[in-house]
Parts: sequence; structure tokens; C-alpha cells
Amino acid sequence: MLDISNLDQLSRQLVEVKKALESLDGDIGSISIDPGNPASVQAAIQRIESIIDDKLGPYASNPIIGPLSAKLKVQHRESILAQTAAER
Repeated sequence: MLDISNLDQLSRQLVEVKKALESLDGDIGSISIDPGNPASVQAAIQRIESIIDDKLGPYASNPIIGPLSAKLKVQHRESILAQTAAER
């Protein structure tokens, strides 16, 4: 037997996913980094994580968006670290 409440819940989650992804469409923010200054690098990482939290925070309890948010933070952190290492 098909449980309609599960389909309704999934439908609501997918609507949230769509809204969350739309909030990330385009430029999500900008940061300035001094590659030779570790404090600047850490501040940039914190800033991008804050931007992600601002955009996706309203959907953090969504079982799709929660893990996506964490993954985006890791990806951006790694990108910042790689970029600043290459510029030193």
C-alpha cells in the first residue's frame, strides 16, 4: 500500500531543495583574501561558510540540503586553501 503522507513529505522536501538551489544560483557572494596572511585565509573561509549558512540555513533540517551545505563548505574551504597555496 502506498503511504501518501510520505509522498507529501517528499514533495515538500523537493520544493525546499528547489528554493535552496535557486538561492545559490549566480553569484552567492565575494570574499577578499591575502594569500600570505593565515588570518585572512581563515577569515575568508569563515565568510564563505557564513554565506552558505545564510543561503541554506532555512533549509538545514531538510535531509537533502543539510548534507549538501556541509559538502559545499568543505569544497569551498579546499578551493580557498588551494588557491592561496598556489598564490604564495
